[in-house]
Amino acid sequence: MHPESFLVLLAQGLGAGLSPWAPGTLASLLFLLLWWPLARLPRSRYLLVVLVVAAAGVPLCGLASQALGIHDAGSVVWDELGGLLLALAVVPRRPVWGLAGFAVFRFFDVLKPGPVGWADLHLNGGLGIVLDDLVAGALALVVLSAVGAALATMAAPVDRD
Repeated sequence: MHPESFLVLLAQGLGAGLSPWAPGTLASLLFLLLWWPLARLPRSRYLLVVLVVAAAGVPLCGLASQALGIHDAGSVVWDELGGLLLALAVVPRRPVWGLAGFAVFRFFDVLKPGPVGWADLHLNGGLGIVLDDLVAGALALVVLSAVGAALATMAAPVDRD
């Protein structure tokens, strides 16, 4: 296999992005399987993994985009990995939180509101491909953090003195 072909396949999530049905969604679901063991890492190491995935994604997604001749081809899903991992950076390691993070991340990634859409429209190459997903992941992280804080507040005992 030619090295460039392998890198394109890697950018395509080792084939997950080749799904004819919602490749980014399918790949994100599969990437939950990577999140599960990574969530056991100390937070600093987990964030280092997110940084490495994002940094590697810029040239990787850029190369795949050039090789495929399509900017941000639907089959290129490495960027979903970085965004999803960022979205799940502070949630408890529980399936319900993983699925909630998946849903909120996909909401922002698919609809591209505000800064997600801006990054998608105004940034080119690998940086643009990766950054809109990281912004979607950051927005999902904020939402999940707020939900977690609200749930913690509701579960806290009330002092009625």
